[in-house]
Amino acid sequence: MNMNEVIARINELAKKAKTEAGLTPEELTERDKLRRIYIDSVKANLVGQLENTTIVYPDGTKKKVTHK
Repeated sequence: MNMNEVIARINELAKKAKTEAGLTPEELTERDKLRRIYIDSVKANLVGQLENTTIVYPDGTKKKVTHK
């Protein structure tokens, strides 16, 4: 399942939860799993972006962003 499909399904479940009587226990479990997939993907993308980020100081020196 690609990320667009994950987001679309999360949105379907959110719409159903708001408009109908709610979600079944199976749909709640599916929603939680899809949300976890989405959050993990966002975190991985952010970490990848930060690992390729460098700070350029006014004197021209460069320093890679590091974990604290």
